[in-house]
Amino acid sequence: MSVKLPFHLQKRKVYALVGESGTGKSFHAKLVAQKYRISLIVDDGLLIKGNRIIAGHSAKEEKSYMAAVRVALFDSEKFRQEVAARLAVENFRKILILGTSDKMICKIAGQLGLPKPGKFIRIEDIASHDEIETALRTRRIEGKHVIPAPQVEVKRSYADIFFDAIRIRQKKFGPQSIVVTPIHEKSLVRPLYSRRERVKISEIALSQMALLSINVYDADIKVKRIDVKNEESGKAAGYHQGYRLILLVDLPDNRELGGLLASLQQYVIEDIERFTGILIEEVNIVVDKFTQM
Repeated sequence: MSVKLPFHLQKRKVYALVGESGTGKSFHAKLVAQKYRISLIVDDGLLIKGNRIIAGHSAKEEKSYMAAVRVALFDSEKFRQEVAARLAVENFRKILILGTSDKMICKIAGQLGLPKPGKFIRIEDIASHDEIETALRTRRIEGKHVIPAPQVEVKRSYADIFFDAIRIRQKKFGPQSIVVTPIHEKSLVRPLYSRRERVKISEIALSQMALLSINVYDADIKVKRIDVKNEESGKAAGYHQGYRLILLVDLPDNRELGGLLASLQQYVIEDIERFTGILIEEVNIVVDKFTQM
């Protein structure tokens, strides 16, 4: 059952930030709020005002994905009433709701007694393709999520899922020096529902996968040796192992190095991660010699 706000609060303008899960909505939320002078953010069950979590419960603390979805949609009357009651006493003109679809955001607005969004902002409109791909990789491989609130706020209520802080900084040019000041601080968390056992793979199997990947990328590249190293990634939290690959290769003499090695590195990383779910920390490619074609 949705909550109905007083008539004067129904006049408030609702903004929507829409994007698939893991594309960086929470990371960009504060920048969107700053641009449109929005004072309140609703994200995954939380009501955030400036640098403070003022009401709600984080969906990221739930132990199952379905329970997290219900929290994010304010299906719980307790948390729905809590957030709605806080909205009723807040003096705000604009509010930003984050969600994976227009339908989801409209449902959240209805649950909280807010009008339907008057403006929909797509994550693709404010983030580059590379930024979105990086965010998806961080979510898929490392299981990291962002809460758009400082670490002091998140650690106080959600210490069991807190991982690290992210600070966005800005350079201000003064008469005699450059001063770097923080604009926003966000918190990295690892939700309870996304915690999985480490994925491990033998060095032989990983080497074979790298060989196959390079052969698909360019069959004329000769791989002479592959060294595999692994290390604990997020050791304190007990998360995935990260792997580093060192490839010694011969390249055909008709290949230009500009951009080739970087492209090959990225291809190998994405190819192996996509099919195994393991984390490839780094791929280093060493060119031994050029061969005639």
